[in-house]
Amino acid sequence: MSGTPAAFFDRDGVLNVDHGYTFEIDRLELIKGAGAALAACRAAGLLVFVVTNQSGIARGLYDESALATFNTELRRRLAVDGGLIDDVRFCPHHPDAVVARYRRSCDCRKPAPGMILHLAEAWNIDLTRSIMIGDKQSDMDAARAAGVAGYLFEGGDLLAFLTDVLESRGLQGARRREV
Repeated sequence: MSGTPAAFFDRDGVLNVDHGYTFEIDRLELIKGAGAALAACRAAGLLVFVVTNQSGIARGLYDESALATFNTELRRRLAVDGGLIDDVRFCPHHPDAVVARYRRSCDCRKPAPGMILHLAEAWNIDLTRSIMIGDKQSDMDAARAAGVAGYLFEGGDLLAFLTDVLESRGLQGARRREV
């Protein structure tokens, strides 16, 4: 086995509450246990990545600068509970985009596996030992297409959910912690 295993997380609906095109910091609300869940991944020897479709950019609802500001604050809040993110990839494209430069089909918009595959190449990731946590079928389809085990998060405590996933995979360091 070469490469490092990783945990890929969708953003909206998994790490933060999905309010629909969530990009304003005053609407940033973490999912229960999110920071501690990322910390549990690190304790289990996984790198941590976020892969997120952000079609609100293509729709002209916000720009890449607003997204970067939101993601910086998200990272800061997750870090309070030890949740560190190694890298974030986002897809701003949509086939029906209002903003012309983002109007296209691409290999990065989930369910395509492009974001996962690009991270795997950049970080030398062993996809066969990696996981994807998402809240939509498109996340599971992207995971499958990349050769990653996908787990559908349907809400609740992300730490409890992820602890069960890590334990089912026999990963060390997976211990429940109260948040």
